[in-house]
Amino acid sequence: MQPPFANRRQIANILCMAIPTPIRLLLFLALCSAFVFGQDDDPIRVDSSLVRLNVGVVDTKGRPITNLNRSNFEVFEDGIKQEISRLEPSTTPFSVVIILDMSGSTLGFRQVIKQSAFRFIDALSPDDRVAVIEFYDKVNLRNDFTTDRGTIANSINVANGRGKTQLYKALDLALEKLSKEKSRRKAIIVLTDGVDSELRDKDRTLLERFSDEQVPTAIKPETSETLNRVLNRSDAQGVTIYPLALPTGDPARLADPTPRQIAMFKAARSRLQIVADRTGGTLSTINRLEEMGRLYAQVAADLRTLYTIEYQSTNDKRDGKWRAIKIDVKNPELISRTRQGYFAR
Repeated sequence: MQPPFANRRQIANILCMAIPTPIRLLLFLALCSAFVFGQDDDPIRVDSSLVRLNVGVVDTKGRPITNLNRSNFEVFEDGIKQEISRLEPSTTPFSVVIILDMSGSTLGFRQVIKQSAFRFIDALSPDDRVAVIEFYDKVNLRNDFTTDRGTIANSINVANGRGKTQLYKALDLALEKLSKEKSRRKAIIVLTDGVDSELRDKDRTLLERFSDEQVPTAIKPETSETLNRVLNRSDAQGVTIYPLALPTGDPARLADPTPRQIAMFKAARSRLQIVADRTGGTLSTINRLEEMGRLYAQVAADLRTLYTIEYQSTNDKRDGKWRAIKIDVKNPELISRTRQGYFAR
């Protein structure tokens, strides 16, 4: 049975009463040292039942509505109404990570990528904090969070690389950096063809077990452990992710593809859609490179119309089960968008 003492100091006091003085002194010092230096090892409890949602609201013509307050919203989790504890208006600054695909597949249009990213920066609020990450064979943090637009522009300008596509490792790094931004609103904008090298290799190995007839439905994109790790981490922080999908990842653009190539490219694009849907973002498909700047600007505009809502879930069980989220706006002529839910881990 565990002794009914509140902490190690009480244990030390009890023991010291029954031990001779010289030994008592040594034991006391040892226990005190363990108490002091052991503090960093004690687990930090985080209230995991707090849920954060970035919410967009538009009218029936698609125009954003930015003048609402807490009383205009209702939140339901698994059909049960939740009490909104906090609402941040659309003017509250964001912490944003820009992730740039510098793998070999983007070598031919780097300048278009960079000019489009500059346009995105120009459309953000001056108080938004921005970090820039590039990925290829490596994943590099070009700059940590800052409001200095000169630093951000330089990071975009010098981004470079070639080789493999380390997409999900880049998302992991972005989420790690965002975790240090505390209670700020958080978003990731990732430009990529979506064909992560590691996941593509796993998909290829999986397909070796199937006949050509079975290949089109053999890959289940939503079951990827790598994908779900990223989704669960974004759930915990309330991060909205906006993938901008490059045409090089479109299976319809493959030249004389095999059924297995088509299946792998479709799985990669499906995972990008899952990322957007699960986090409350949107997947923007770039059909022509000249569209890239406009799509970046649209994402920036969307960020500036989002509310952030927090609530303490009435279901505090950490059972790993899916919790469906629904946001209602009391005005029936308004339409809301947020993430679909989360797994209670």
